[in-house]
Amino acid sequence: MPSSEKFRDHVLLQFKGELRVTTRKMMGEYILYADGKIFGGIYDDRLLVKPVAAALAMLPGAKKQLPYEGAKPMLRVTNEQIEDNDLLVRLLDAMLPELPAPKKK
Repeated sequence: MPSSEKFRDHVLLQFKGELRVTTRKMMGEYILYADGKIFGGIYDDRLLVKPVAAALAMLPGAKKQLPYEGAKPMLRVTNEQIEDNDLLVRLLDAMLPELPAPKKK
């Protein structure tokens, strides 16, 4: 089931309108970028982030879920956590230094 634009827009709004957070639609889902780095995605109307150390520390007990069949597991951000704007911004700030730089084209 593809993710809805409505859910994507809600998630982006919860990042407090961070201009550095952008999305790219891919096969009905949305890849999430910040400062050009992929940090997660929206899959089946679920917010999933890469399981880097900072995310594991900030989301204790987060369930690992597959974004799609054959993919690596990612951490599920619950709907309650999505509603916590400050948590999302802190999570993003903590994750960014641990993510690889964007590949040069």
